Amino acid sequence: MEEFWQHPLIETAGYYSVVVLCMILFLAVFEMVTKYNNWDEIKNGNISVAMATGGKIFGMANIFRHSIEQHNTLISMMGWGIYGFVLLLIAYFMFEFLTPRFRVDDEIRKGNKAVGFISMVISIGLSFVIGASIT
Repeated sequence: MEEFWQHPLIETAGYYSVVVLCMILFLAVFEMVTKYNNWDEIKNGNISVAMATGGKIFGMANIFRHSIEQHNTLISMMGWGIYGFVLLLIAYFMFEFLTPRFRVDDEIRKGNKAVGFISMVISIGLSFVIGASIT
């Protein structure tokens, strides 16, 4: 039975399932902290929200990618992935705090593509830093 659980196809399915569930949960958390409904805005064609949300999805996937590469147990991979998500969430709040001239969420909701793009790049860029530091 041990061979079954260590087969690459089974391990891949396990990692995939856990990461998809974590990403759904993490996107729900981001949905709660933003002042707009991500999926309604995307449905209505708000490119700025799509870029910011896409950056978060890419960032989370990249963090989990590094976590899977560096850890050989599902629990360890999840722990580092969750830790990486928390760091991305902190970066989201820092971005809002460090822009006192405007409210990031309000600008993204209004469709300001420049703010949506910067938000996307912050999420993606920091995911590489977080991923590189996962040991």
